[in-house]
Amino acid sequence: MAKGLLMTYALWAVGGLAGLHHLYLGRDSHALLWMLTLGGGGLGWLWEFWKLPSFVAQANRAQEQRQSSGRGIPPLSLIRFVAQMIVGIYFGLVALISLSFMASFYIVGLPLAVGLGVLLVAAIGNQTSDLKNTLGAAFLTSPIFYGRPIAILPISLAASITAQKHRRYKPSAGSEMLSVRLYRLGLAYLAFTGPLVYSVLCNTAVTLSYVADTLGSFLSWFSFFPLLGRLLESVLLLPFRAWKLLVGDHSISSSYFQEWAKLYEFVHSFQDEKRQLALQAFGLSEGATNEEIHGRYRELVKTWHPDHNRHQMEEAQRHFLEIQAAYEVLRQPRKPRGSWRLNIVLFKDAL
Repeated sequence: MAKGLLMTYALWAVGGLAGLHHLYLGRDSHALLWMLTLGGGGLGWLWEFWKLPSFVAQANRAQEQRQSSGRGIPPLSLIRFVAQMIVGIYFGLVALISLSFMASFYIVGLPLAVGLGVLLVAAIGNQTSDLKNTLGAAFLTSPIFYGRPIAILPISLAASITAQKHRRYKPSAGSEMLSVRLYRLGLAYLAFTGPLVYSVLCNTAVTLSYVADTLGSFLSWFSFFPLLGRLLESVLLLPFRAWKLLVGDHSISSSYFQEWAKLYEFVHSFQDEKRQLALQAFGLSEGATNEEIHGRYRELVKTWHPDHNRHQMEEAQRHFLEIQAAYEVLRQPRKPRGSWRLNIVLFKDAL
């Protein structure tokens, strides 16, 4: 049955953020992506206004495309590659917040989540990619950055490059009943949102700590690249610019800026608390130099290495892990405490 452009625009306007128009056009992967990201944060939904005619035409040519799907390779798309990277990072962050309590999270959970995010974007439209190779690249990259939240970036990059390398057209397949498609989409949606909802409702304090820790780690990592750091801050503040454009209420906007400033304060207070605990574990005071930290680390590692404490192996392993964790915290560069608040104020004034 041919798809209508008018119906597509109606579904886009009514339920576009939930991907109803993509479901109507048979673009289930795109519909799931919009369900999980609310239309790409609203930006993707707006951008599609001009793309809907081509989506409808593609859906009406689906049978012809399936018949010729075995020939050739889809053209390389920079937009698809960037989207794979972003969605892979997004899936990784959600997994880090909701599943990082797993014993083998950084070996199994994180690369699986990032790889599935990349594959979801790779399967949009009439294209797809190789599941085995894409997930394999994610799993091979994960141990290199074991235990670090920043591992999400290289894992997503490796998986995205592999997905683009193995891109291909989807094979021909018969039409499925709507109930079957909805059932599959529902299972995928629950698999993504279930652990996150459980963490938020049942482990609220721990979830907030994970969010603060993850956000703080990313902000600290970007301090090596000032331009990227400022760009990231601007991206994080985009919701307030969108709110002002849509609502135009400066008082509401100001109150939301205050809440956003509180979030930054919470992140930095959490990071400061972790640093203080790490300094206590090393027996150092605030203001210790990198040489002092590294020297103290080498002393403690030599003292508590399990190979040197076979008579108290369990206690030595516990201390050894604490030393490693504290050293990771103290190695991260510190950004001046007032810089984030200053950037928020400057951004607000610019609006």
